Amino acid sequence: MIIGVPKEIKTREYRVGVVPAGAKAFVTAGHKVFIERGAGEGAGIADAEYVRAGCKVLAKADEVWKRAEMIIKVKEPVEPEYARIQNGQVIYTYF
Repeated sequence: MIIGVPKEIKTREYRVGVVPAGAKAFVTAGHKVFIERGAGEGAGIADAEYVRAGCKVLAKADEVWKRAEMIIKVKEPVEPEYARIQNGQVIYTYF
């Protein structure tokens, strides 16, 4: 599965849907993980940590949403993200 982790854009939300250890577990299990550049910054996680975990960092949210079969976010998608959701795409969020 191709997993995408975009940067959270909801007001005052600084967490990230997957930390590097979780991303490494996905990669080790054979999945591809795409992280939006800066997605972990609000939680104090540098892009380099995701790269070391085996993830690929993508420059823009649109790229992450377009390439992923499953999106992992902390919060539910907000209006600017609605158009990015693809038919058949799994959206996993923490309610």
